[in-house]
Amino acid sequence: MSIPSLVLAFFLQCCLIASFDHPLDPLTPSEINQIKNIVEKSRLGTLPNLTFHFVDLDEPEKTDVLAWLSSNKQNSPALPRRAKVIVRAGCATHELIVDLASSSIISGCIYTGHGYPPLTFTELFKASKLPLNYPKFKESILSRGLNLSEVSCIPVTVGWYGEIITRRALKVTCFYRGGAVNVFARPIEGISMLVDVDTMQITMYIDRFRVPLPKAEGTDFRSPDNKTTSVTCNVTDSGFRIEGHIVEWENWRFHVGFDARAGIIISTASIFDAKESKFRRVLYRGHVSETFVPYMDPTTEWYFKTFMDIGEYGFGRAADTLQPLIDCPENAVYMDGYVAGADGQAQKMPKVICIFQRYTGNVAWRHTEINVPGKIIKSGEPETTLVVRMVATLGNYDYVVDWEFKKSGSIKVGVGLTGILAMKATSYTNNDQITENVYGPLVAENTVAVNHDHFLTYYLDLDIDGNGNSFVQAKMQTARVTDVHASPRKSYWKVVPTTAKREAEARVPLGMEPADLLVVNPNKKTKLGNQVGYRLITGQPVSSLLSDDDYPQIRTAYTRYQVWVTAYDKSERWAGGFYADRSRGDDGLAVWSMRNRVIENRDIVLWYTVGFHHIPYQEDFPVMPRLHGGFELRPANFFESNPLLWQEHKNPPSMFYRLRTQK
Repeated sequence: MSIPSLVLAFFLQCCLIASFDHPLDPLTPSEINQIKNIVEKSRLGTLPNLTFHFVDLDEPEKTDVLAWLSSNKQNSPALPRRAKVIVRAGCATHELIVDLASSSIISGCIYTGHGYPPLTFTELFKASKLPLNYPKFKESILSRGLNLSEVSCIPVTVGWYGEIITRRALKVTCFYRGGAVNVFARPIEGISMLVDVDTMQITMYIDRFRVPLPKAEGTDFRSPDNKTTSVTCNVTDSGFRIEGHIVEWENWRFHVGFDARAGIIISTASIFDAKESKFRRVLYRGHVSETFVPYMDPTTEWYFKTFMDIGEYGFGRAADTLQPLIDCPENAVYMDGYVAGADGQAQKMPKVICIFQRYTGNVAWRHTEINVPGKIIKSGEPETTLVVRMVATLGNYDYVVDWEFKKSGSIKVGVGLTGILAMKATSYTNNDQITENVYGPLVAENTVAVNHDHFLTYYLDLDIDGNGNSFVQAKMQTARVTDVHASPRKSYWKVVPTTAKREAEARVPLGMEPADLLVVNPNKKTKLGNQVGYRLITGQPVSSLLSDDDYPQIRTAYTRYQVWVTAYDKSERWAGGFYADRSRGDDGLAVWSMRNRVIENRDIVLWYTVGFHHIPYQEDFPVMPRLHGGFELRPANFFESNPLLWQEHKNPPSMFYRLRTQK
């Protein structure tokens, strides 16, 4: 074993110390299996086709969690461990709350609203195999001169287009491998198939046209084996510590969770203020809430491709096992995740989260002073951050999701898009031949990559120094100089702060006017009298360009604005509504905001959407270089001055030591 490996092993041995229970810990494998047994022993176990679609912690009340965190854990009773469970049985959707202490179902009802729960991997797998035994499809493949054994089929969700009655359904698209590994680069165009998920039968089949199959040559996306390299990241004594799901690093302390729907969940993030000698609350709960990926091709074979990946499939369920030295550097520590399979059995998802110190090469701060007589004074420090990462692979796209913590108090949230473009076959081999709208550019011979969007909406339950928070737009407006004798200037800009009193005032179309967007605590002020707060530093202004009456836009009306603020409600976490598959837009963020609740000096939730309008280019083929977007939550009068200058003088107390002494 090399010396760096020995150092890392020693570091991990020191850091991964005995765990303890936290009320927001994700369900354990034994708890998931216990839930399976409880449900199967109930009357639901006697119904046909019992399938588990959602099994997650039914999180305790926020006030109880905060009280537990601030209490003496030894003398405080454990908070109830309960699970929210969604099963399908007898062609109905059942909502359950399961109490783990009593091993009982304490509430249950049949859901009768619009939409359906996430699809299971088993359903998707079965649907993918149906065409291979379907006579009409076999005939279509044979007539194209293709080998059925080289065909791969992928089922996708179908959305909603005004139907009064809907069933659970998928459409299946197929591709030809023919010795290639890049399946998505060789679509078999012109065939449409509709699958009834509950009966698992093909109910509609159309073979509408034929175009040449794209060539396999030039589609391989694999790197040469000898090309995998990683920058060495030294492990130092200032590394982070993990106990259970609690992470401590420098002046930060937070909880890392994982579930099948959201993937990474960051909770109870607080930062140590050395001047006040205490941890101060910043973020109670944060995660990706929903994605929306509409393709801009309205033709029969493509119009329905408007995916809501988190609600229809699950980001966590699509989480990939991370590759050392590719997905994460050599100093990373890995965490496993657990989800319930379609049969309710716990499934281990190894190494789906990695945590590592990042040595960015950036400057945290610096200055050179030359105005002190006889001296040149230089000072500064390099930037080191802590990153929590996962990668979700949803069909052709890979999403690299980062939560990055800075010693300055900032939290940077980033998402990287890579993977394979969604492409369709065409008869064209050169752009000069195209005389019609093909809804995307030619990226290879006989290959069009369809224009599309990516919207990732984040749920951010900020608690800036407490629950009583307000949303402020500090607008910058041009002002005229009125005293012409006092200054030769004609104009300047001034700050006009506006506090949103109700939800309707906190829907922000970015790019319309310059403004700082802040979440402040009006009950807490600095010594200078400024309200303490955090600022949202947004990315590019990108909102949906679909018309308001278009069915995909009705389902995802929240993408009309990139910033929303709502009153806190534990049940309101999924921007597209809980039942996203075939949803109709009658639940979700846009609907909740219409209630126009009071949000001034209240417990509030900030929602931010990272957006991309993606026009593909030839450099995106055969595999796309990472495209990055994100946002930053940055202290705004939260500290008395720059915390980087004084935090090193007082180390924050470790929760781990306090918990061990209380056991």
